[in-house]
Amino acid sequence: MVRLSQLTAAMLGLAACLGAGTNAQAGEVNVYSYRQPFLVQPLFDAFTAETGHTVNMVFAQKGLIERAQQEGRLSPMDVLLTVDIGRLSQAKEAGITAAVNDPMINAAIPAQYREPDGHWIGLTSRIRVIYAAKGRVPDAKTLTYEALADPKYKGRICTRSGKHVYQIGLVASMINHHGVEGAETWLAGLRDNLARKPSGNDRSQVKAVWQGQCDLALGNHYYYLKMLAEPEQRAWAEGVEVIFPNQNDRGVHANISGMSLAAHAPDKAAALELMRFLVSQKAQEIYANANGEYPLRVGAAWSPALTTLGQFKIDPLSLQAISDQRGEAVLMTDRVRYDH
Repeated sequence: MVRLSQLTAAMLGLAACLGAGTNAQAGEVNVYSYRQPFLVQPLFDAFTAETGHTVNMVFAQKGLIERAQQEGRLSPMDVLLTVDIGRLSQAKEAGITAAVNDPMINAAIPAQYREPDGHWIGLTSRIRVIYAAKGRVPDAKTLTYEALADPKYKGRICTRSGKHVYQIGLVASMINHHGVEGAETWLAGLRDNLARKPSGNDRSQVKAVWQGQCDLALGNHYYYLKMLAEPEQRAWAEGVEVIFPNQNDRGVHANISGMSLAAHAPDKAAALELMRFLVSQKAQEIYANANGEYPLRVGAAWSPALTTLGQFKIDPLSLQAISDQRGEAVLMTDRVRYDH
């Protein structure tokens, strides 16, 4: 339980950093960001150059939603930036977001990547790919998520914890496509095919493939690009193929990074200007180049690195539908004892 004195101290610290709550100056946008500063600062710099508005940012890897919830109506937050449909949904459920029905934003971002009432809006997509060891998986090109439960892959698959948001999002999508019973059978089959207890991050899975611990791994696409750019990890990436699953049927599972307007935004007008800017073609291309993710605005150019991965089909399932099944996905992961 948070003590009143602790909350007061936190709010005073924020006031010093961002400007005191509802007294924030017009023309300033206060952003709470789960995204690292180097990824988003180029966007803010471009926004300031174009509009004259200042962007003040607080970055943290966790706790920002809880902080805004505790601050309530005194929160200085105008806009929240975060990743994964789970965290975006959590922000809405915490009551810290406001509905946005803006024609410019709606025209730029497909409905699949927006909460129906606009409580969150996607900015970029992150694709859940299969990393396959070069030369060790003859049928790699035609792999599906469903195939990962095939007994022929027993002892050949590595993943991170089943409780991680990336894994939960994938399981939630499988529930949508196959129902609870079908998805649970699949998840149990995937568990039985694991080469080791789920552990580490997405890069760790690629390293494990390179080391020969497994032949297949699940991970987000952009880690491949990041590993290629780092000399000590380049060999890991060069040892795998990046497979976009389910290309002969529904398409690959995609999650998002996104934004929300704060429920008590001190400068709503400037906040909406920033949100409109973030879905513009200019900003979408800056964002894609900075973080290796795919822009969601139709017509925005991919970065050269993304282009090298080739074209692919994305599952048209809405992110809201995935969000709706996240709770069941967590329960299912426990039921099959995925991490044990």
